[in-house]
Amino acid sequence: LNRSILDQGWYEMRRQLEYKQLWRGGQVLAVPPAYTSQRCACCGHTAKENRLSQSKFRCQVCGYTANADVNGARNILAAGHAVLACGEMVQSGRSLKQEPTEMIQATA
Repeated sequence: LNRSILDQGWYEMRRQLEYKQLWRGGQVLAVPPAYTSQRCACCGHTAKENRLSQSKFRCQVCGYTANADVNGARNILAAGHAVLACGEMVQSGRSLKQEPTEMIQATA
């Protein structure tokens, strides 16, 4: 199955998707998939041991369990949201906490 998926025209699909989103006024965000299947969507812990099998994920730190594809999809979604919110890729896949800032008013 993986070989047949890799043989498909992914470049053409991405090109068409980008074209359609440009036409509709949207955007396409490509998220690097590295370690998304080994990173816990709850706590961010990344380890090869988290991936029990092709279909099962269990975090060695927090105990979170899920289908491995669902966990990976959540990590990709979180990374995409972080890019849209912060303008940069977040390594852990989790959003950054933003502290409130003080506004300093100039006196004239």
